[in-house]
Amino acid sequence: MCPRLIALVTICGSLLCAQPVFNVKDYGALGVKSDNASAALQKAIDACGEAGGGTVYIGPGEYTTGQLNLRSGVRLYLEAGATLFASLDGSQFDPALRAALISGEDLHDIALEGRGTLDGQSSYEWHLNNFTDYYILQNQHLMEKTGKPLLRSFPHGFGDEKIYPRMVLLLRCTDVRITGLKFLRSRSWTINPYACKRLLIDGIYIYSSQKEGVWADGIDPDGCQDVRISNSVVETGDDALVFYSATIWGPALPTENVTVTNCRFSSASSAVKFCDGNSNAIRRVNLDNIVITNSNRGIAFMVFDGGIVEDIVVSNVTIECRRFDWFWWGDGDPLHFNIKRRSEIDGIKHPDEPPAGKIRNVLIQNVIAHGAGASVIQGHPASWLEGVRLDNVKLFVSSDPKAPYEQTATALVVRQARGLRMTNVEINWEKPYSSTWRNGLSLEQVNDAILDHVEVQPAPGSKSQRILLKDVENVVWAK
Repeated sequence: MCPRLIALVTICGSLLCAQPVFNVKDYGALGVKSDNASAALQKAIDACGEAGGGTVYIGPGEYTTGQLNLRSGVRLYLEAGATLFASLDGSQFDPALRAALISGEDLHDIALEGRGTLDGQSSYEWHLNNFTDYYILQNQHLMEKTGKPLLRSFPHGFGDEKIYPRMVLLLRCTDVRITGLKFLRSRSWTINPYACKRLLIDGIYIYSSQKEGVWADGIDPDGCQDVRISNSVVETGDDALVFYSATIWGPALPTENVTVTNCRFSSASSAVKFCDGNSNAIRRVNLDNIVITNSNRGIAFMVFDGGIVEDIVVSNVTIECRRFDWFWWGDGDPLHFNIKRRSEIDGIKHPDEPPAGKIRNVLIQNVIAHGAGASVIQGHPASWLEGVRLDNVKLFVSSDPKAPYEQTATALVVRQARGLRMTNVEINWEKPYSSTWRNGLSLEQVNDAILDHVEVQPAPGSKSQRILLKDVENVVWAK
């Protein structure tokens, strides 16, 4: 049997799916890390694309490469034992934002598959914070009170105009499959599709340092439609899964029709985030059978750029949060809703700034959550939350004696909300206790709410109320 036919059987499992196979070693790739394989890999991809499509086969070995540009119809297959290393030479990548290990624009029928590994070779350095980050300014002030130095992680060479490529950047592509692979140590966002349609991500593993890995998000769909993410594990420093509707790559498009199932997420920031960078809409998203572990924030709904988040179902989820270093977003809080205008955070006047965005019709059901920080479900004075429902939710709060500061006073805060429904909700306190604890549940500026079988334990050692009501109207308490 000829080598090419053997490759076909290896990849497909049978001859029924016969297609052209382009082995990168036939184009000069050696499979040795010290060799620059960029030219050989790109020649194989181009040949496959010019032939009308097929499989580019990367067999066992170590391949160092700069940016690779996919072609329509190309299936890039990394065999088990094959590793693509992102070159540390910035000149091997497109400049600025468009730098990526694997990139593609306006393509159709493309795939990244196999059992191999893509390694971004990220590295970090620690030094004193020398700028003001308004988005974590409260954390910075709390750290300053401790008298400890404001050390934080930065990508190696930050400030020296280094190139920090994404691992995968796909713009305006249709019918995309990413399956089976490992994505390690990305120097920026790991998988970033924009305006892609019919995108499948299945059975992958993403890893970056949860202590140091700033910018190294996991999966960031932006303006994508018909997205399926399943059977995957994402452990990252920055956010693990983020839904965008932003203007980074073009007009802000809605991210919609998304299912996420059978996944585990861990993040030093947010495990799952409906991102603050939302200028249009994120809608019709269903997250089911999700496990969140070792995260600074569990599930976050944030709108800072005037967009809408609507028609979201989060079901059958376990959440385990703790506090990470001060420079990460989050406070060990399992749930976080927040509507802001960008100028209300950074104090900068933004030309043509839109009004406050909206969050509406969100169902969170069958959730068990453990955390150290307060879960805050908050709207905006000019744009209240609408139709948020918690059904069969158990929330457990404990303090974190290893954290440099403790600020939790209330386990669950709901503020500026209309049409709230809470059914079979439990709020519990766990050891170790904190002297800062006061109330289990606080409702402030809440109208037309129904609380049915809501049980709130009193905070240990506190004489404050279990439930605090302030500026509420038409709140019905049923048992």
